[in-house]
Amino acid sequence: MDNLTHSLVGALIGQAGLKRKTGLAMPALIIGANIPDIDAACFLWLDGVQHLAFRRGITHGPIAWVLLPLLLAGALWWWDRWQAKRGRRPEKRLPVHFGWLYALSLLATLTHPALDWLNVYGIRLLEPFSSRWFYGDVLFIIDVWLWALMGGAMWFSLRRERRGGEWMRPARIAIAVGLAYIAVNAAITAYDRAKYGDQLVAGAEYISSPLPFAFWQREQIVGRDRDVWFTFDGALLESEPAERHELVVPSLQCAWPDTAGLRQTDSDLDAFLFWSRTPFAERAPDGSVLIRDARYYDPHARDRFTVALPNVRCEPL
Repeated sequence: MDNLTHSLVGALIGQAGLKRKTGLAMPALIIGANIPDIDAACFLWLDGVQHLAFRRGITHGPIAWVLLPLLLAGALWWWDRWQAKRGRRPEKRLPVHFGWLYALSLLATLTHPALDWLNVYGIRLLEPFSSRWFYGDVLFIIDVWLWALMGGAMWFSLRRERRGGEWMRPARIAIAVGLAYIAVNAAITAYDRAKYGDQLVAGAEYISSPLPFAFWQREQIVGRDRDVWFTFDGALLESEPAERHELVVPSLQCAWPDTAGLRQTDSDLDAFLFWSRTPFAERAPDGSVLIRDARYYDPHARDRFTVALPNVRCEPL
């Protein structure tokens, strides 16, 4: 998920009452909810799409779940001591308890891979023990409804707190409603899979991809790895069978090139194929090959998830 969502989750946990457990609880919760994305900062120097091979990997796996909260709690504990020695520690700050700092950092950090698993982008939950990608297909990577729910609850909770009212209840209600919203979306995805499952061809993969705003709908993507991918245009509640359409027009379809050797010399291609869930080959305007991913074929996103093979000619299917 996006970092605003992660931050709001951490902040809501604090507003639900846990921020009273120790000083610096809110920084522990908000930073902890985002800290696995430190991999994005570490690999900014990589060119092209090479960063895809590193994202949502080692910093999202089991070792990081334990180590990153420990480092965060240690840094916050040191910061509190450093401020106290220099007479800069805020008087209103609660005493800092390292055990609670670590527990809250751990809780917040664990929410991060849990949320990242929910979308079609995927996450390597078992890295470094396994590089397998896991996909939930439950929420779009940026969910404006969660933004509205959690952002509104935070504002209301903080407003009540400033006025001396009961401020924990809005945050707790928002957390419960958010979990229910995720459960509803999981049920929609399951229903979608059950409804269109009989339209699959043998050996095909089916992706029920959530949409940005209409959370009650799904973009259905079906096909085989390195093959032609199809989409459905039927709505979930329609009784008529959905029509299946080729994602790429036949004139632009290419046979899958021999990438085994190419991956040895093309680091972009190697990284892309390690990351890609639904790769396919498309004809470029000059007749060469473009390697794309069916999940991100929307015109607004496809160029950021594409590898060009200028020296490979497109062979028609």
